[in-house]
Amino acid sequence: MTATAIPTTATWAGAQPHVVVIGAGIAGLTAALRLRQAGARVTQITKGIGGIQLGQGSIDILGYAPDRVERPLDAIAGFAAANPAHPYAKIGADAVRAGVSFLKDAAGEDLAGGDAEQNVNLPTAVGAVRPTALVPASMAAGALHDGMKLVIIGVAQLKDFHPMLIAQNLSRTTLPDGGHVTARAVMTDFEPRRNEYDATGLTFARSLDDPRTRRTFAEGLKGFVNEGETVGLPAILGEEDHEAAFAEISQIIGAPVFEIPALPPCVPGMRLNEKLVKAVKDARVEFILGTKVTGHTGADGRLVSVTTSVAGHRREITADAFVLAAGGFESGALKLDSHGHVSDTVLGLPVKLPEGIDEDHLVTDTYWGAPQPLFQVGVEVDDSMKVVSDGAPVYDNVYAAGGVIAGATRWQEKSGEGIALGSAVKAADAILAALPVVAATAAAPFAERN
Repeated sequence: MTATAIPTTATWAGAQPHVVVIGAGIAGLTAALRLRQAGARVTQITKGIGGIQLGQGSIDILGYAPDRVERPLDAIAGFAAANPAHPYAKIGADAVRAGVSFLKDAAGEDLAGGDAEQNVNLPTAVGAVRPTALVPASMAAGALHDGMKLVIIGVAQLKDFHPMLIAQNLSRTTLPDGGHVTARAVMTDFEPRRNEYDATGLTFARSLDDPRTRRTFAEGLKGFVNEGETVGLPAILGEEDHEAAFAEISQIIGAPVFEIPALPPCVPGMRLNEKLVKAVKDARVEFILGTKVTGHTGADGRLVSVTTSVAGHRREITADAFVLAAGGFESGALKLDSHGHVSDTVLGLPVKLPEGIDEDHLVTDTYWGAPQPLFQVGVEVDDSMKVVSDGAPVYDNVYAAGGVIAGATRWQEKSGEGIALGSAVKAADAILAALPVVAATAAAPFAERN
């Protein structure tokens, strides 16, 4: 169908609707930006700075189902049919595709490049091969293929990057297509700041924002590179000025260069997080950092307000709709207590356990077997991402997006960002459809925009 523009503020009928988004990971930021671009007044509440920078800066849609997936968007329908309790069964491939497109527009090709229709295989910080969909431009040259020659260069002052481990594991690995690469390791010295011998990736990245420093760094590396080799470096090639840093370092070295993310927090994730947070703030979302939801009120089947607390100050925020995008156990939005009881710590919503599993068996002693059932715990949603219990809405105006949704083992499936983006788009579009807008210019559902 033909694309339909998201309406501007002037198209709303009556008072400008107000939506509260709780959480500032990739799901929360996507939902907030999409709602704001459609003209809603948006308040974004976040306890911390979001989980994007804990990731590797790439966008996973579906890497394993359970076998390795080559075309992730095409695989979603079959995967959802085989796993009806999975979030993708409610989200669908069209919403994921719309979410990916929205992210690419917001972040740009430099941070979210490539074609999400096809997974690429990138090396990890231990020399494993991981499938992912969208990659920053600084990682694109690392897409592994048969016959590739690699030199992995580490810096002695960066303790969390081990080039010999990466090179040896890559050399002994058979690629998904049956091919092989050859890789060797080099270790060099470079002080990001004078007399600093144990620096973080962020310290290096900030030092390489300086043109003189990065020229010195690159000139020192080019002598290690043989003809025909692709150069793998730790993900430290600039922070604020990373496009220029990457381009200049690549030009001086005179060979294809790519970054390999190491332990979190990861510089590529930080870059993406900063870009999306800036986009949200530039769109005039009310962005409240360091704020925890401490209470809420409801009436007549709807959530009326949330109470927040920061620095001893309490504030009650009323809204027309709410999006819970606060993450799962890793962020504290879901909690497992000492009695094995799981709860939603933000809005007190009921949680859904995996089919046939009770609270006494969420964690098993088979640590090297199937994934722990605990990973699949979360809130249940309907096709519009509205939070439900036993098929009925808990509140008529509360939606969920991202890691809080039940049914996925994201780390194993490599599905986290796809779930986040697809659910954020579906939740935002459902809210836009439910709130009073002029019918002729209302935001069309995702299916009509793609």
